[in-house]
Amino acid sequence: MLYMIIETFDAGADAVYARFRDKGRMLPAGLEYVDSWVSEDMGKCFQLMSSDDPDLIGAWMSHWRDIVSFEVVPVLPSNMAQQRISAAGQVSTRPGS
Repeated sequence: MLYMIIETFDAGADAVYARFRDKGRMLPAGLEYVDSWVSEDMGKCFQLMSSDDPDLIGAWMSHWRDIVSFEVVPVLPSNMAQQRISAAGQVSTRPGS
């Protein structure tokens, strides 16, 4: 399962990047970092994570909660969402339909 983790840097980007430099990402085994993007104002980070065990996300967040607020959104790749909708007979998947 994929998760989009939206982090708000409550203590500022400097505090977050200092901890990352000193301790790394601190991921538990079984939680995989896929990619990330940071807002231009350096106030938020959007991290894509992968895990079969959603409890691992909470374990990882516990290392950061004192300086970061989190929103966790389970996500699907677009092609998988399209397949689900098509299989349910809800929307045509043909371009221009």
